[in-house]
Amino acid sequence: MTKEYKTIVEISGPLIFLEKTEPVGYGELVNINLPDGSTKRGQVLDTSADIVAVQVFEGTGGLNEESGVVFTGETIKLPVSKDMLGRILSGSGEPLDGGPRIVPEDRIDVNGAAMNPYSRMPPEDFIQTGISTIDGTNTLVRGQKLPIFSGSGLPHNEIALQIARQAKVPGSEEAFAVVFAAMGITNEEAQYFMEDFEKTGALERAVVFLNLADDPAVERLITPRMALTAAEYLAYQHDMHVLVILTDITNYCEALRQMGAAREEVPGRRGYPGYMYTDLASLYERAGVIKGRKGSVTQFSILTMPGDDITHPIPDLSGYITEGQIVVSRELHRKGIYPPINVLPSLSRLMNSGIGSGKTREDHKAVSDQMYAAYAEGRDLRGLVAIVGKEALSERDQKILEFADLFEDRFVRQGRNEDRSIEDTLNIAWSILAELPEALLTRIDNKFIVKYHPAYKKNN
Repeated sequence: MTKEYKTIVEISGPLIFLEKTEPVGYGELVNINLPDGSTKRGQVLDTSADIVAVQVFEGTGGLNEESGVVFTGETIKLPVSKDMLGRILSGSGEPLDGGPRIVPEDRIDVNGAAMNPYSRMPPEDFIQTGISTIDGTNTLVRGQKLPIFSGSGLPHNEIALQIARQAKVPGSEEAFAVVFAAMGITNEEAQYFMEDFEKTGALERAVVFLNLADDPAVERLITPRMALTAAEYLAYQHDMHVLVILTDITNYCEALRQMGAAREEVPGRRGYPGYMYTDLASLYERAGVIKGRKGSVTQFSILTMPGDDITHPIPDLSGYITEGQIVVSRELHRKGIYPPINVLPSLSRLMNSGIGSGKTREDHKAVSDQMYAAYAEGRDLRGLVAIVGKEALSERDQKILEFADLFEDRFVRQGRNEDRSIEDTLNIAWSILAELPEALLTRIDNKFIVKYHPAYKKNN
């Protein structure tokens, strides 16, 4: 029979501390029996020579020194099955959609197993999101981890839902699934997500985990691990290509800071725990392609930068771990442009391995480089115009200034339900580049100009 211990010495926020009574493991599950007969669940967070710290999932209300603690000897496991597809679950894996509990084919530890670096394959397969600023200039590759850096009040959730609806590998018949995990969202946002998934039919190939703002902070730390465990199961047991969307990593880090404060740890930068880098890496590094396995896990994690500060610890540490970033711009949002993605500070470090002949199109890299260069110069010229006026510019500079406006209006701007193929994206790019004198297209090989430039197409 499992022993019950009544050795609680302190209750602090979501944590209880009890005198050590038997050998316990990190992450071990705990049942806490309250004096009123109800039971709460917890997890061992820390263990020393004489004290065990336990985080309580449902909050510590109603607990006192008379509460009994039972160590189960198990870690948190997610019941997994292919029937998860099409389901909406809570942050701890309980059904939220009124459906039955999932009948598990297996139960998997949510902390996952570390991926052997030697067994990783270099990502190289293009994923089409249908959004030009990502596909055209910051291409997502299968197995990549590419965060979206946003700010409060910007439409990052709409972008996430659009990617969830539209993402696919063009020309491939392989099974593609989306695992969507939302952390610390309001009830209103949860309703919005659920309605959008159900209305658009995207739910059929998705597993959704929703952790609400009024759910315990401890659950917020488990939610992304639940989502990644489901993704790894679908990818490596059922050979599916899985896109994981995590929103909002900032809420996750706030929960991490709250737990650190409850444990009275020495804080690091801005009060966040010193181990936040390692903790975030344990999430981000669960993306990849493994040799000998057909499936893959690709990650889009969304984080809102507090005060739009890209040097804040959360985006700063994420940038070190991930392979680039997509930056959502408040300036473009104010202009009424959707999606307001600023391509200049955005970057996809794996883009070059996922584009080109046989993957997207032979002219992709050259077109992307040319547009980036012309748009960057056009943005600089806007600052000059504010000082000297448009009339003071040369004819060449005026053309580049006009290009920057066209780029934002025709390439960046698109509808919330507009799903552009990579061909569409590149053709729109050429139609804008055609507004520049051919002499300015210095980054594009002449053979591509002859083949794809609208002026030559007309003549042919």
